[in-house]
Amino acid sequence: MITIYRKIALLEGISYLILLFIAMPLKYILNITEGVKYFGWIHGLLFLIFLVVLILASIKYRWSLKRITIYLIASILPFAPFILDKNLKKEYS
Repeated sequence: MITIYRKIALLEGISYLILLFIAMPLKYILNITEGVKYFGWIHGLLFLIFLVVLILASIKYRWSLKRITIYLIASILPFAPFILDKNLKKEYS
């Protein structure tokens, strides 16, 4: 389960970075809206999957509410999922 969580969290983090640093500048600087349309949809789907997997992992590993909250906050901060992934890899290796 931790491997699935880590993979989904990383995919969600990558999709967020693409949305923030590629798709949104294309939309607002060059008026190319397709990137936000498609990557927004992809990111939204990955975020929903991330939430489900986070709940399942938190039940399986009995994560505290504080830890779950940190993971939720990290999911909206650019680059934070990658930092947390390193910690998870060390903890569950």
